[in-house]
Amino acid sequence: MTGGSLKKLFAALAALFAALCAASPAMAANCYYATAQGSTGPADWQTYCWLDFTGYSETTARSASGQNFSFTLSDGTVMSFNLKVSGAAMTAATSPSWSGSAVGNTAFLGIAGRPIMYQTAAGTTTITISSIALTPPAAGTISAYMFVAADGESSNEGESLRFQTNGGNWQELDRAGPISGSTYPTTTGTGTNSFTETGAAGTVGAYIMGSTSPTSVTTTLVGGGLQGAMFAVRFASIRLNTQISGARANPADQFTFSVNTTGTGSTLATGTSSGTGLGPFTSAALSSSAAIPLTLNQTMAAGSVNSLSHYRSALTCTNTASGSSTPLPTNVVTTAYNFGSLQFGDAVQCTFTETPYPHLTLTKALAASGRQFSGDQFTLTIAQGATVVGTTTTTGSGATVSNGSTPQVQLSAGTAYSLSEAAAGTTTLGQYTATMSCTNAAASSTPLPTSPGGSVTPQMGDVIACVITNTKRGSNATLAIAKSSTLVSDPVNGTTNPKAIPGAVVRYSFTVQNSGPTATDSNSVFIVDSLPAQISVGTAASPVFTQGSPTSALTFSTASDIRYSNSATAPASFAACTYSPVAAYDPAVRYVCLRPQGSMAGSTGTPTSFTLSIEGRIN
Repeated sequence: MTGGSLKKLFAALAALFAALCAASPAMAANCYYATAQGSTGPADWQTYCWLDFTGYSETTARSASGQNFSFTLSDGTVMSFNLKVSGAAMTAATSPSWSGSAVGNTAFLGIAGRPIMYQTAAGTTTITISSIALTPPAAGTISAYMFVAADGESSNEGESLRFQTNGGNWQELDRAGPISGSTYPTTTGTGTNSFTETGAAGTVGAYIMGSTSPTSVTTTLVGGGLQGAMFAVRFASIRLNTQISGARANPADQFTFSVNTTGTGSTLATGTSSGTGLGPFTSAALSSSAAIPLTLNQTMAAGSVNSLSHYRSALTCTNTASGSSTPLPTNVVTTAYNFGSLQFGDAVQCTFTETPYPHLTLTKALAASGRQFSGDQFTLTIAQGATVVGTTTTTGSGATVSNGSTPQVQLSAGTAYSLSEAAAGTTTLGQYTATMSCTNAAASSTPLPTSPGGSVTPQMGDVIACVITNTKRGSNATLAIAKSSTLVSDPVNGTTNPKAIPGAVVRYSFTVQNSGPTATDSNSVFIVDSLPAQISVGTAASPVFTQGSPTSALTFSTASDIRYSNSATAPASFAACTYSPVAAYDPAVRYVCLRPQGSMAGSTGTPTSFTLSIEGRIN
């Protein structure tokens, strides 16, 4: 290649390099919210989206064409501008910029990226942000926006910050308190297009200033040590949160709340409840620079036990912007609310309140002494009238209860529900003493039942758990008697379909069971039957003794183990039964006395039993 050709090639490369430098392509960037308010942060700390200058180039920014930036904001708006720097050297720094600064230490904690334009040498630096343009997403419009400028370091004695704007006059939006004490820099120019804060001795706080819709902002930093500035943008703000009324239906239930674009469903801001507290939680915060239609959504978070249908979701919003005509919901029951568009200046706070529908769980517990018999089980029932809404039958042995809880049942507020137990397996409930205790996870005025078979009328928010505890009775014999009657004959029909008419013969049967594990004392079983006035019993009683299965182990003699009494009151013992009937059906007999002999055997799970029957006649 000739020398002339080389010169041409070098000239072409130089021209191309100069053209590339002059073009100064835009640096893609984002904005970030603080993750915590801090000890002195303002209430609306989540509405500021701080511009990230991670891509800042000192060389490019000091060139004649400056450095172009393009930021995709949280609502999809693209903000672009040109940045030029002159004077003392600068860099992009993380927050906090140093241990004495207010922002990052006492307020607006956890801002990601490099949001602070920070001097690296003492002196005076000028930052000119020009050609500011905001391009809204397809569904939005921008009528005005707020450009935010703040102290990103600490204006100490001998230092200053000056913000100049061609937009609306500077207004104080918020403050960040000093790391100690209560000193702030002195200020001039609030309410004008040129605001200055002049440093004070010691640790000082910081001002957060705003100008509406500028196309150019110039910042002059004077650092005795080092000085910094930071910038954010907002049009209007909305914060969405969730709080839980009373209690969660299940402790694992968590909620995700989000601000979405109505047209596409894209999530612009989101938050999720956590822990066991009732909230409110960290907000889903959107600082929007475009008026775009928004939808507020509530869903269950991953890992929750219940679906959202177990809760009543009610949305309420407030707006601190006085005079705004933005419609706001008040206690609207919904999980997806079409909010519409924010207006410039709106500062909206919305809260979903999650109130669980009434829920109830019934659980069986046994005392340490365990079951009376190995096959004893229990059926628990939650019922609304005759309709069973929750039930379980236990399994297990000894003192171990398996399958002991009903499913958690969602109930209707203001409706009464009964809570009961029934015997299953070999259980005789009389072999146990039963108590019931109930708790309500919500702070509620609902009266709770105190014994098995009781009822509860829940209200919204109640999450009730009841436990029926059974303690087996000590070693015992427990006798139960059941009486039945059967017509044998009548004077008209004989034994064919007899009727209960005067002269009819009736057979009375007494079935006795021992459900206790222990046998009775010898010869202690004594039955006294009180006869109705219209029934006569006498020498034709014809007692019949039938052994049950399992056997009672008792014996009965028709000659010696039946007696009668004509006393006005029931005899207290077999010996007190001294009347001898004078007829087959003697109307003078008032009581029939029956005394099987021996010790009635104890139960091994199935009660032992016997049946005694006698005949009488209808007068």
